[in-house]
Amino acid sequence: MKIFYFSLVTCFVIFFGCKNKEVEVKKQEPVVSDSLQKIISIDTVKREPIEDELSLSGEVDFNDNQVIKIFPNASGRVETVLVSLGDKVKKGQTLAIIKSADIVGDYADLASVKNDAAMAEKELNNEEHLYQSGISSEKDYIRSKIEYQKAFDAVRKAQVQIAINGGGKTKAGGTYVISSPVDGYVVEKNIAAGSFIRNDNSQNLFTVSNMQNVWVWANVFETDIQKIKEGEPAIVTTLAYPGKVFYGHVDQVNSVLDPASKAMKIKIVLPNPGMLLKPEMFTTITLDEKEDQKALSIPTNALIADNGKNFVVVYKDRNHVSVRQVTPLKVDPSITYIQSGLAEGELVISKNQILLFNSLMEE
Repeated sequence: MKIFYFSLVTCFVIFFGCKNKEVEVKKQEPVVSDSLQKIISIDTVKREPIEDELSLSGEVDFNDNQVIKIFPNASGRVETVLVSLGDKVKKGQTLAIIKSADIVGDYADLASVKNDAAMAEKELNNEEHLYQSGISSEKDYIRSKIEYQKAFDAVRKAQVQIAINGGGKTKAGGTYVISSPVDGYVVEKNIAAGSFIRNDNSQNLFTVSNMQNVWVWANVFETDIQKIKEGEPAIVTTLAYPGKVFYGHVDQVNSVLDPASKAMKIKIVLPNPGMLLKPEMFTTITLDEKEDQKALSIPTNALIADNGKNFVVVYKDRNHVSVRQVTPLKVDPSITYIQSGLAEGELVISKNQILLFNSLMEE
C-alpha cells in the first residue's frame, strides 16, 4: 500500500512538473538568431527638440556680390555683339564692338594737343638757348616753360580720357571694343547689334558672374514668418535636376512684405557646383525648424501600423524582444515623435522588425 501511494505521488510530481515546464517555454520570448541579428537595425529612443519642416518656393538669382556690371564709356552705334546670354567668357574676351564719334573726337583732341605740345617744346628749347646766350630775358624763358607745361598737361588729359573710354581697346577710327574684365558667365545682356548708345545711358550693357555661388529668393507667408531665422540651413531642389539636392543657408530676411502677395522675401545663399543652377530657375526650399518643446523620438521606419494602431518591437537583448503599442505625437518621413509607450534609452528595431512582430503576435 505504501508503495502504491509513493508511486501515485511520484506520478503527480512528474505530471505537474512537466506541465509547468511547457507553460514556461511558451511564455519565453523568442530568441533573435545569428542570421536575424545581421539583418536588423537597432536604434535608441532619444529625447530631442521637435523639428518642423517648412516648404517654400523660390527662384534662382545670380549673386549680386560676385558680379561685374559693364557700362558703356562712350556713346555710339553697336556694330557687333559677340556673346549671348549664358555664354561662358574669359577675361579680356571681346563682348561687343561699338563705332563711336566720342572716340573719334578723343583721338582728334589728342592729335591736336600733341601738335601744340611739340610746338611749345620747340619754343622752349629756342628760348632756353637765347636765355643762356644772354639774348633773351629770364622772364621770356620762364613763360615758355609754363606754356610747354600747359601743353604737356593737355596731352596727359587727352590720354587719360581715351584710357577711361577704353584705352587700348579703342582705335583712332572710332572703334570701341567692350571686353570682359573677368572670367565668368554672361548673366545679363542689354545690348543688340544696330542699337545706339546715348551719352546719358545709365543701363549696364552686360553683367558677368562667376556663378560659383548663387542666391535663391523664396517667398514666406505671414503665418510662417516667425519660424524663419538667419543662418539656418536650407535644402534646395529643382525641377530640372530630379533627385539632386543643393545645400545652403538663410542669409537675409527682408523686413517688408510684398503688398500684393503679402509674402516676405528671404535670401538663401548656396554653392553652385558644376554651374547647374541658372538664374530664374524655379526651386523648392525646405527649412528644418526646431521647436523649444522636446519629445521622445525614434526612426519612422521603426513604426508598425496594424488595425489602426501603432506598434514597435522593443529590444532588450537577444532573448528578450517584445511588441509594444505606442502613441505617436508627430510623424515625419524620417523621424517620429512619441507621446506615450516608450521610455528614453530603450531600444527599438527599425529594420526587418516585421519578421519578429509577426512571430510575436501569433503567440
